[in-house]
Amino acid sequence: MKVYTYSEARQRLADVLNIAKTEEVVIKRRGGETFSIIFRKSKKSPFDVPGIQTKATTKDILEAVRESRERFAEQNVED
Repeated sequence: MKVYTYSEARQRLADVLNIAKTEEVVIKRRGGETFSIIFRKSKKSPFDVPGIQTKATTKDILEAVRESRERFAEQNVED
């Protein structure tokens, strides 16, 4: 377990979050309060957006990305 003061954690937030991926991180405030940071892996796909319903499969998404990249490459060759 790593322990940081509030000021240290604020200055090194990216490092603190990376460390929290492998172990618990505790942040202590001047008044004696302590807070724990614990990494929680997302169980959902980044494409699972609330309010958007689609039947697109991974194959469909990859095909659309490939086609888009091909069109982009063709446009840059013409320019």
